[in-house]
Amino acid sequence: MTEDAPGDDTPAERQMRFLYTLRSRGVTDGRVLTAMERIDRGAFVKGLFAERAYEDMPLPIACGQTISQPSVVGLMSQALAVSPRDKVLEVGTGSGYQAAVLSQLARRVYTVDRHRRLVREASEIFRQLHLTNITAFAADGSFGLPDQAPFDRILVTAAAEDPPGPLLAQLKIGGIMVVPVGQTDAVQNLIKVTRLEQGFDYEELRPVRFVPLIEGLGTD
Repeated sequence: MTEDAPGDDTPAERQMRFLYTLRSRGVTDGRVLTAMERIDRGAFVKGLFAERAYEDMPLPIACGQTISQPSVVGLMSQALAVSPRDKVLEVGTGSGYQAAVLSQLARRVYTVDRHRRLVREASEIFRQLHLTNITAFAADGSFGLPDQAPFDRILVTAAAEDPPGPLLAQLKIGGIMVVPVGQTDAVQNLIKVTRLEQGFDYEELRPVRFVPLIEGLGTD
């Protein structure tokens, strides 16, 4: 089987290659790899790009958004260090793929997106996959979900100029937030923020490219 013909291999071969690619790009946490083996990315990629669902690349989805490349989903999930009893907030539901992976790691996942269409479509996939520990909302994610706070973990899948204050305030002491930070789509870094008894610890992880975090609800 050649690398140029990814659509010709069997599901088992495709899965082996998918997991090998994740490991080769730094995703080594066993729980994260198991979660990504269980959650079929193909369920979240529709239309023209469906045949490329198992390639390690971001792909366009509705509302001008993207589904992140699998290795970035894995690295962000790994950095978040989710434990089985954690309550997680995801900002930027998008296709729902990242929330689905988190659902295999956490007790409860709340996910928000400013686009109602994306929330509807992701919620339907969650229902089809019987992922009953995910709750999706159409909301302005830059303000988090105060009614459900505090959270053990927060994952942001859109880039802000700085880690948003409302999200930092909704993080438990000892909690972790992973967020892309940068002023343009060409200069962004993935940041891991840990809330301490007094203040926050910031760790720079790697360069990334994400769509911007925009305030307000979308029109769709």
